[in-house]
Amino acid sequence: MASFAKLNSENIVTTVESVVNEVLKDSNGIEQEQLGINFLKTLYNEPNAIWKQTSYNTNGGVHSLGGPPFRKNHAGIGFTYDETRDAFIAPKPYNSWILNEDTCLWNAPVAYPTDDKRYTWNEQTLSWDLLDNS
Repeated sequence: MASFAKLNSENIVTTVESVVNEVLKDSNGIEQEQLGINFLKTLYNEPNAIWKQTSYNTNGGVHSLGGPPFRKNHAGIGFTYDETRDAFIAPKPYNSWILNEDTCLWNAPVAYPTDDKRYTWNEQTLSWDLLDNS
């Protein structure tokens, strides 16, 4: 299955749809993104809708199955499509977090602890707070 994200006028993802891969294949059997876009525009009778293909297997610019990464991250509702980076970017989780330009993922200004305990981000103190493990 192929996935497509529908964008609003601000390039925000409003929905993500799955399309059978056969719909994307041209007369030579090669998948073409535009064929999926055309299918969705016709299906929903929205000729002016903006759709972009996305991949469940891509996160942080890495394809989990070893294939080529596709648009940095799988799109989700509320994500932004950045045309310059050709990437889907999740909403910024905290004001202090910084976008990693290579992965298009948000990073805390302080690295997550590596002691195998669970933490949550504290925006007021700009630090990781240990979760109660009881």
